Amino acid sequence: MDKLKADSNNYPTRIAKGSLHLLRWTATWVATTALAAFGPRLIWDFATLPTIFAILVNLGIGFRMILQIKRYVQALDELGQKIFLNAASITLGVGLVCGPSYTLLASQKLMSFQPEIGDLMMLMSLTFVAANYVGTRKYR
Repeated sequence: MDKLKADSNNYPTRIAKGSLHLLRWTATWVATTALAAFGPRLIWDFATLPTIFAILVNLGIGFRMILQIKRYVQALDELGQKIFLNAASITLGVGLVCGPSYTLLASQKLMSFQPEIGDLMMLMSLTFVAANYVGTRKYR
């Protein structure tokens, strides 16, 4: 019993548990996003009520995921918070710079396809992972 109590106060153990909890919320959000995106076409034949319900559930899960990210960052030590903040600010900058440029390319007919929000989300995700990795390596 004392071992369990000691482990829950151990910083690496707490962060690992927080990371897993955040991973579960993120995976749930991704799943509800897929359901809201593909459900109307593949499951309920574009019925309005299930589509609205799926989008509302996705929003609810998304906001819950945001709260979990906040809790996760608050549980980090100062260095972890600094690395996270740097990665998040780089990601925000990349999104704000590349998003409009990507849309401008399409509006000026310089691309043969329409921009998708998923492309920007993927770019931002990869940017965050890379910036977090670089920040972690920098302070190792």
